[in-house]
Amino acid sequence: MKNYDLITPEGTKDLLFGECIIRRKIEDTLKRIFTSRGYSEMITPGLEFFDVFNLNSRYFPQENLYKLTDSKGRLLVMRPDSTMPIARVVATRLREAVLPLKLCYNQTVYRTEPALKGRSDEIVQAGIELIGSQLKMADLEVISTAIDSLKAFGMEFSLEIGHIGVFKELVGKLEVSDSDKERIRKLIESKNFPALNDLLDSFGTTPVTAALKKLPALFGGVEVFDKAEELIPDENVKHILDEFREIYTDLTELCGSDTNITVDLGLVNKTDYYTGVIIKGYLQGHGEEVLSGGRYDKLISEFGYDIPAVGFAVNVNAIQKVIEKNGVYPAMPKTDAIVYAEKGCEVAAVKAANELREQGLIVENALFDDIETVREYAKEKKIAKVVVINGSSREDA
Repeated sequence: MKNYDLITPEGTKDLLFGECIIRRKIEDTLKRIFTSRGYSEMITPGLEFFDVFNLNSRYFPQENLYKLTDSKGRLLVMRPDSTMPIARVVATRLREAVLPLKLCYNQTVYRTEPALKGRSDEIVQAGIELIGSQLKMADLEVISTAIDSLKAFGMEFSLEIGHIGVFKELVGKLEVSDSDKERIRKLIESKNFPALNDLLDSFGTTPVTAALKKLPALFGGVEVFDKAEELIPDENVKHILDEFREIYTDLTELCGSDTNITVDLGLVNKTDYYTGVIIKGYLQGHGEEVLSGGRYDKLISEFGYDIPAVGFAVNVNAIQKVIEKNGVYPAMPKTDAIVYAEKGCEVAAVKAANELREQGLIVENALFDDIETVREYAKEKKIAKVVVINGSSREDA
């Protein structure tokens, strides 16, 4: 007995008609933004060897991967991320390419999140990777492109910008286990102040634990930098904050004071992945980020090619949800005419339909035996013109 032949797997869905139009418009909008800045598209396989995502840093927990085996028994995964396969390609096929490389993509990733309801395990990501430059200009280009990507959908948006270096400097001074460091990171990321304070208190009262307690609250405007320097009197942290302040100041000048950019030193996601600036973008009406990225200068080195990189990915599914929630559905393409062939005139009808299409019209060939049924069909679908092909004649009915 078949139990699952009429439904889709959890975390997936069918897209119909208007939903497909929205999806393609989002993708086309982002691609135009990326290619106008000199980014070239690439596509990586949907299937990758497990080893690509099983590096020393373990960026993706094994339990979140869709796994299978090939004909030789080797372990494969369905691509859970686009950046790491691109890093693999850069370290192999593009190793001799002129730097910097400016790459963009639009492809699906697959992750399982069994604890989440209403989740998407099949996520379309569109994004860019700027590879081979450590300059501030590279950060500015990527972040300003992210802002333009959020602006493109005509909705209110906000961008959060952080720097993982501050957290790494602080937590590196604690003599605690890696698992404890990860617990601290998760509590800072979730801004769980009570649990964070309790955990840090168990390690004693020091300037480092005091600073880590305050880290989730260090968000806002330019004043955050002064507060952080006062709270964390450390030369390495000061150097990081000075560079970060420059980027923030340049962004506000570049994008204008009306652009909602927030500094958040509590952005500490993927500490083994990111090495510098981190960004998260939001659209009004959606609680989760629709865009995320940052600088990851050590990732490609794990594939044997030590070059810096910065980039971001847009969650196309999330933007589609916001558009659908707001009821902003694009108009469906409308058929302009339908061509009906009387018996023996099928070839002439197909030719007539093609001639009308060459004029830029959307034209259907009628798939009914009688003209009355064709007229009813045209009325139902609001097709204004019915063309009848009869022998060598042609008439509008």
